[in-house]
Amino acid sequence: MTKLDERAAAPLTAAEATSAMDSQNLPRNPGGDLDLDWVASLRVNRSAVERRAASIGARRSVKKQWQAAWLIRALECIDLTTLAGDDTPGRVRRLCAKARAPLSCETLNALGLDGRVVTTAAVCVYHEMIAPAVTALKGSGIPVAAVSTGFPAGQTPFDLKVMEIARSVAAGAREIDIVISRKHVLCGDWQALYDEVRAFREACADAHMKTILATGDLKTLRAVAKASAVCMMAGADFIKTSTGKEDANATLPVSLVMMRMVRDYFERTGYRVGFKPAGGIGSAKDALNYLFLVKEELGSRWLRPDLFRFGASSLLGDIERQLDHFARGAYSADYLHPIG
Repeated sequence: MTKLDERAAAPLTAAEATSAMDSQNLPRNPGGDLDLDWVASLRVNRSAVERRAASIGARRSVKKQWQAAWLIRALECIDLTTLAGDDTPGRVRRLCAKARAPLSCETLNALGLDGRVVTTAAVCVYHEMIAPAVTALKGSGIPVAAVSTGFPAGQTPFDLKVMEIARSVAAGAREIDIVISRKHVLCGDWQALYDEVRAFREACADAHMKTILATGDLKTLRAVAKASAVCMMAGADFIKTSTGKEDANATLPVSLVMMRMVRDYFERTGYRVGFKPAGGIGSAKDALNYLFLVKEELGSRWLRPDLFRFGASSLLGDIERQLDHFARGAYSADYLHPIG
């Protein structure tokens, strides 16, 4: 049996990553003034974007211990999520237990990682489930994220959106996933979008803000690029593709456009903004393709949970099965990997 060696378990070099979670040392994006000239200048070549995205799955692959190492990295970037009408404190506690120990001791031992703490990046819930999540994760260092601002449609009054953010932060959420008003993008009212997101950022205070664009509702890649730029100028810590509730969620072409906007913003300002694809990412192969795209477009520094997340709880089960196959030579049954 081949175990992960030190090189395979760390796709980053020592110079590129001083710790697994160094967000405390990463300057937070403060945002800036709205630059409408930059927004107006943005263009997207759809056919070129689609060709580039298609090349990822067609020409990139890793095998054996290298694949297992990349899958460990993917696991550590998952926001483990439950956003259902029938959520209960018990379900949330089970989800938090899974976040704290997503892999069994047997699997960690088989991989040669028995001395390493492996957790998911965060647990994401509705406001009403923040309290049991905070209690269940106490001492783990895993942050609680809360969806807010009328998630998923965002069709609630503005003052209630701001209040919802403030109450979730007060309840213990360290990350807030907000949804934008899609009408601002569809009507080209960039000032309104900027003002909205800026107000949400102020309400978040010290909690990091992940800004959901709901790209499936925005219709064009150009609109996605413009919305990404405006939200980063308004102070977004992350830009996120989807709520997971739209008809179309994360795709590689949409993600490529958003990643390139993140790169442009970094080159313009020197501030790194995180990226989170969400919805429709259910297999280990999908996760690898996103990680490869991040590495090639943004660089290795973005392959850490403080700058990259997956919004895909179902992904964890397939990653577990793939790691079991590497460690033991056989796939385990789905029922052995309950999420919550």
